[in-house]
Amino acid sequence: MTILRNIQLQGQHRRPILTDVFYMPSEKALPVVIFAHGFKGFKDWGNFDLVAQQFAAAGFVFVKFNFSHNGTTPQNPTEFTDLPAFGQNNHCIELDDLGSVIDFVSDTLPLLMAPQPVDVRQISLIGHSRGGGIAIIKAAEDLRISRLIAWASVHQFGGWQIGNMDEWRDKGVLYIPNTRTGQAMPLYYQLWETFVANQDRLDVQHAARSLRIPFLIIHGQKDATVPYQAAEILHQHCPHSQLLLLPTADHVFGATHPWHHNTLPADAVSLVEATLDFCRG
Repeated sequence: MTILRNIQLQGQHRRPILTDVFYMPSEKALPVVIFAHGFKGFKDWGNFDLVAQQFAAAGFVFVKFNFSHNGTTPQNPTEFTDLPAFGQNNHCIELDDLGSVIDFVSDTLPLLMAPQPVDVRQISLIGHSRGGGIAIIKAAEDLRISRLIAWASVHQFGGWQIGNMDEWRDKGVLYIPNTRTGQAMPLYYQLWETFVANQDRLDVQHAARSLRIPFLIIHGQKDATVPYQAAEILHQHCPHSQLLLLPTADHVFGATHPWHHNTLPADAVSLVEATLDFCRG
């Protein structure tokens, strides 16, 4: 298996987009899967390497990346050492970052992987949690995406409550806890201002209604972070979508960070197998 780690893409927002590529060399042109992580996530979280290896072994190029403002840095890609960047993140930056990754896959990846052929006409996009909402919007906007998969996805943006809105406006920042690291993570008021200024574009349900490509929605019924009813709402807005509810799965499909095992948890196995079947068409 060939693994290209920590490729630095230059996006639109002056911070690098750190990117990994996994694939098994083959004489055949390999289709591509792009994975977008969620809020307080990163490309190296938990078992994401194992997931990438599963897709590569199945004949796909698997591309995972860090959003430019997710709070990590190229020097510390698994730690939130750049909290100001985290606070300055917003949905439009993430859409731009994902667009830059799709550009990389379409234009640069075939050259980087030569002589291994890459089928850039077959690009599947996976998004987890908040990354699911970003992926849905981008798939509705970008004709280069041929298949879409939402893992434990949100069904809307702007419906969250992080504290007193007047206090947020007056102070310019509120803090949310990261229970795993114990950090107080800043959210600057620009997040809300950007959402309000772009709420038509950031309407996840409208984007789902406009989809014309195959769409798979997978959600755990034990998800305490994003209740599985979000998946049912997305399915209602995109009737041609496929909905799979996993009865015992939580928000991260049984994984933790760090993940010290060589195999995936049972719910993640179901998640990956269903996604692979869907991506194969």
